[in-house]
Amino acid sequence: MNTPAHLPDAQTLYGVVEATWPAFANRELGPWIIRDGRGGGKRVSAATAHGPSKADDLPAAEAAMRALGQAPRFMIRADDSDLDDLLAQAGYEVIDPVNMYVAPIAPLITQPPPRIASYNIWPPMAIQCEIWAEGGIGPARIDVMNRAPEPKTALLGRDSNRAAATGFAAIHNGIAMVHALEVHKRHRRRGMGRYLMVEAALWAAQHGAQYMSVICTRANAGANALYSTNLGMTLVGQYHYRQLSDGETS
Repeated sequence: MNTPAHLPDAQTLYGVVEATWPAFANRELGPWIIRDGRGGGKRVSAATAHGPSKADDLPAAEAAMRALGQAPRFMIRADDSDLDDLLAQAGYEVIDPVNMYVAPIAPLITQPPPRIASYNIWPPMAIQCEIWAEGGIGPARIDVMNRAPEPKTALLGRDSNRAAATGFAAIHNGIAMVHALEVHKRHRRRGMGRYLMVEAALWAAQHGAQYMSVICTRANAGANALYSTNLGMTLVGQYHYRQLSDGETS
């Protein structure tokens, strides 16, 4: 995938994902980075390769992940084709292919949301945690947000005088990334996703960021349309996971 020269590329965004949505702990084990996610989802629990790997290296990684109560799972990035083939031969299945988007902040903030439609606040309020919980984003993922380094914020969207949406944003090396964007089902298709992304961009600009980024699964048609069509963000990279077919999905 060819990234426009003025935009951060996929390799850069892998680092932004890691920094703004961090695992509880990382450790090297042979050619692997093993992540202790503490129940915070695939992004913080998937192992990655930091060097060439072979079939004989897999059992140690699998044992380490199981010892943490995690399914054997690996993140496959743009340069991991050999690892992808190795895991396929070992019976690992592809799950959750992900798109990565980025855009300069300046164009995103030319049309700010209505004054009472969006806010940013840290730490998040109880109502934001309730909206996240209804969308399947529970305490373990809130813990990920809590351990992310500053600057960071929680996004709150309001519709019809009610809390309607929430999200999380953090900055790494001048690039802001939005995670856990959740719109309450009663308030969908009312522009709340766009409002929160622009709110995040306004907040990020105040903290010196130059770019806004976001990731979402390729299967999420609504989110992909929001980022690519509505907001004009550029698809600059992808990744997916490989997981044993008998593994857990958490």
